[in-house]
Parts: sequence; C-alpha cells; structure tokens
Amino acid sequence: MKTGRFIFASLIVACFLAAFVPDSLIKTAFNQAEQQTKRMLKDIAAAKNSAGTNVALVSPRTLDKTGALQLVPARDWTSGFFPGELWYLYEYTGQRAWADQARLYTASLEREKLNTGTHDMGFKLYCSYGNGYRLTGDKAYREVIIQGARSLIKRFKPTAGIIRSWDHHKEVWQCPVIIDNMMNLELLFAATRLTGDSTFYKIAVTHAKTTLQNHYRPDHSSYHVVDYDTLTGKVLKKNTHQGYSDESAWARGQAWGLYGYTMCYRETKDPQFLKQAEAIARYMLNHPTMPADLVPYYDFDAPGIPNEPRDVSAAAVMASALYELSTYRSPSPYRDKADQVIGSLAKRYTSPIGQNHGFLLLHSTGSKTSEIDVPLVYADYYFLEALLRSKKLNEKKPLF
Repeated sequence: MKTGRFIFASLIVACFLAAFVPDSLIKTAFNQAEQQTKRMLKDIAAAKNSAGTNVALVSPRTLDKTGALQLVPARDWTSGFFPGELWYLYEYTGQRAWADQARLYTASLEREKLNTGTHDMGFKLYCSYGNGYRLTGDKAYREVIIQGARSLIKRFKPTAGIIRSWDHHKEVWQCPVIIDNMMNLELLFAATRLTGDSTFYKIAVTHAKTTLQNHYRPDHSSYHVVDYDTLTGKVLKKNTHQGYSDESAWARGQAWGLYGYTMCYRETKDPQFLKQAEAIARYMLNHPTMPADLVPYYDFDAPGIPNEPRDVSAAAVMASALYELSTYRSPSPYRDKADQVIGSLAKRYTSPIGQNHGFLLLHSTGSKTSEIDVPLVYADYYFLEALLRSKKLNEKKPLF
C-alpha cells in the first residue's frame, strides 16, 4: 500500500513538473494582456494627441520618469515589438479585432524596409511583419521582409565577417558590433527561405561564427560591444556599454546571445551553435548571483547585489529561448527552468490591471544609466512569445 501511494505521489510530481505552467495560468496571463493592451491602445491615442512633435510616433516603449507613456518613431529599435504583441494576441485569441490592430500598427513601420542606417531590422520588421506573414500569409508582408533583409546586408563587412551595429559615437568605435545583433539574423534566415537566395543565409552564419569567436569569454559570458577594424578584420577593443563594466556580464546581453544561438541552430543545425547556446544557458542558470526566482539582476556582476535593479526583460528573453532550446535535447532541463521563469513573471512581476498605461510587466532595466526599474515593451513581447511557446509544448505541438 505504501508503494502504491509512493508511485501515485511520484506521478503527481511528474505531472506537475511536466506542466509547471498550466493552461489556466497561460489563459489568465493572456486575459490580463488583453485588458492591459486595450488600455494601452487608448493611452497611445491620447499620447499622440498631446505629443506636439512633427515626428510621427508609432509605438510605445516605456514610461518616463514622471510615469508618462513614452512613444517612439518607426526608426527606434523598439518600434516593432508592440505590433508583434498584437499579432501574438491575435494568435492566441483568434479574434479579428486584434488582427486589425496588428495590421494598423505593423503598417506604420513599412518605411523602415529601406533603412540601411541600422542593424535593428529584425527587431523592427521580423517581430512585426514576420509574425504578420506567419499568421496571415500576406504577400505584401513577404516583400517587406525581403526588402528589409536586403537593406540589412548592406551593413555587412566581409573582411571582418560581421554586420555593423551602431553608426553613432564614431569617436569611440570604428565599427562596433553588439551582441544584440544576433537577434536580427532571424530576418536574414527568413529572407533565404522566402527567396531561395543563399546570400542572406551565408551572411547570417558568418556573423554568428565571428561573434562566437570574438564576443565570448572562456566562461561563456559575453561582452556587449566588440569594435573591428574593417580593413584588416582585427578586433580593436571589447566593451560592455549597457552593463556594469567592460568585464562584467550584462544580463540582457547574455539572453540575446542565448536566444540568438538557439535560433541559429534551428536554422542551420550546426552543432557548434547548439553547443554555444547550451553553454550560455548553463552560465546564466548556474551563476551564483542568479536569484531563486530566475529573474536576473541587470548585470550578473553588479557590485550592489542584492540591492541592484532586476531586469525582467532579460528573464523574458531567456525563458522564450529556453523553451526552444528544450526541444533540441532529450531529456532536457531547460523547459523546467523556462517554466519557473514564466511562473515568477506571471505571479510577481505583472502590472495590476488598468495601471502603468497598459504595460504587462514591471521591473525591467534598459541599461545601467537609463530606463531603470520600468516597464519595457520588449519584455512584454518576449513574455507573450514565451507563453505561446509554453502552450504549444503543453499541447505537444511544434514551435515552428
């Protein structure tokens, strides 16, 4: 009899671990997201009416120091996340009203397809047009994705083997590449799938391999910025611009790398990318300063831990990446960890309904000097993405 009770208890534990994020939590989170996003849409309209600027403002980014909603123009690197959120709400609910809003906010970014002055084309166009194309098959979206990829590869520097990131601060860096740029490679992989032109694919792989070689330390933590001499390909300097110090591990930078190399493995099946993703995951999850709720401080090496700000955006990116990574190893510890993160975010870091102008999550940190302990639109985007990935895994459906 005792043996039977033990087996039954073990089955309960196993079931709990297999669905740590139950459908009820996902449903509640999306219901809250719908209510918050309806509030956000109203507040965006009000903010646009009172902006008093000649620059067209298209998407929310954060709250300023007074608590006011901060909107950004299409050229801002964060402009594609809110349209992406709307697409995710449509994907979960199937409601036409969300698709209509998603189309409206996506359309405001079309001009960016010709922008060759930024590396952030994936953030802007793949989160918006990429999700839109995946869910609707709209041929116009397909063309924007392809043109955006054509614009992005104009920033490729063959001798160094990288896509240039920033054009600003030329007195500091000759040709800077930031770890965030790994996220924009997904747009290039998509362009090869859509056109059959392997140029985009080859550039993405080259950039990923060069970044793996030069951005990572022996412990598998990443620098934020690596500066290149484009004539020789030589590395000039390595910095961590948005984290605590050059030799520290900026939390969201680690998450960008984890997500980027997991995605690169999906697209190439190159084992070195899977190995790198798993090494980054181990670094983050096993770091001695990682809190028990798996929501990291803004920098793993910030000197004031535990009295340093958290970065919920890093946690959301990490969770989404871990869900995907869990599908490439069996058995895998990664899904349980992702479930823990999502459980923490849903229970401890969400905004009360009707507050914070409709943002979903609180307590993100943009950098060591700005956007500290605020809502950030990309935290919300990757939170919804992670919830959808969790739902698909619960239903034993493929993520892609």
